[in-house]
Amino acid sequence: MMNVGLIGVGLVGKELLSQIGRLNGVQVVGAMNSKRMILRSGVSAAEIEKLLSQLDQTQAADLQGFVGQFASSYTEGVKVLVDCTSDERVASCYPEWLKQGFHVVTPNKKAFSGNLSLYKEILAASQKYNRFCYHESTVGAGLPVVETLKSLVQTGDKIVKVEGIFSGTLSYLFNNFSSTSPKEKVSFSDIVKVAKEKGFTEPDPRDDLNGLDVARKVTILGRIAGLDISLETLDIENIVPEQLRSLGTASEFMSHLPEFDSHFDQLNSEAASQNQVLRYVGMIGGDGTGSVKLTRYSAEHPFASLTGSDNIVAFTTERFPSPLIIQGAGAGSSVTVFGILSDLLKIQERA
Repeated sequence: MMNVGLIGVGLVGKELLSQIGRLNGVQVVGAMNSKRMILRSGVSAAEIEKLLSQLDQTQAADLQGFVGQFASSYTEGVKVLVDCTSDERVASCYPEWLKQGFHVVTPNKKAFSGNLSLYKEILAASQKYNRFCYHESTVGAGLPVVETLKSLVQTGDKIVKVEGIFSGTLSYLFNNFSSTSPKEKVSFSDIVKVAKEKGFTEPDPRDDLNGLDVARKVTILGRIAGLDISLETLDIENIVPEQLRSLGTASEFMSHLPEFDSHFDQLNSEAASQNQVLRYVGMIGGDGTGSVKLTRYSAEHPFASLTGSDNIVAFTTERFPSPLIIQGAGAGSSVTVFGILSDLLKIQERA
């Protein structure tokens, strides 16, 4: 039996609780959010989510206490901690959890794109204590991006370049703004407004447009490829107009963004005149050079034909000089949970 403890019950955590019952031999024995926690066997995942809202049925949240109780209460079977937060403090605990005998599964990018020493500590602890730390959902949600790159590296292929559209938000924005297909012209600010209203962007769209999320994903892939890179070593283009970066609120940003539509229109017109489109792309080369920026691609390029909010990743290697391409939905809680469940199944098979 695999016993799972869930940390973080937001959109992804709740979706995991709703889907995890589909796996045979897996039970959620505990969960915690920012306020409450519960450890209880024989309770369904759906009941655990409900119990977290009942103060008399749960304890005040205490991360160390939660993990300690889990370790002492469940000495048999496979033990997995699933971190569905984006908390750097939680991510810093992974080496200790691995030492305590837990496997770790997470969509939290902080451990794998933050401090390089923490990343190396996680790898060392995983190997030393024979425990898995899987994070497929940190790049491309449920797309098999991380596993594919690991397989390429482990089988001895030489990575020449990995590039892709890694943000569902930025994919949606530029697929709608910059296209070779004739359609009604829409301003960049209007597209951002629609995306925000649909919930495609962060509450403050600048958190998408600054490129940091894409940079984290590029850093993760670079490290899997064996490169000692960090956010600081990447060339990151923040496409938020400089005058709007220091505004205090998202509302202020949105109200002033139309003033810069001409800037984006000019970039788009210049690309269209060369039969090209604009795409916001992250790239890491086998030599360690990396960038995250708004780039032009010809109309015939696979990145140009992307639709909706899909992600696409192209692996150029010694074996695959014509790039190996993975494409599909790269955002949303349901596909993110697919990646988490896939990681849990891998542990179930291998532990």
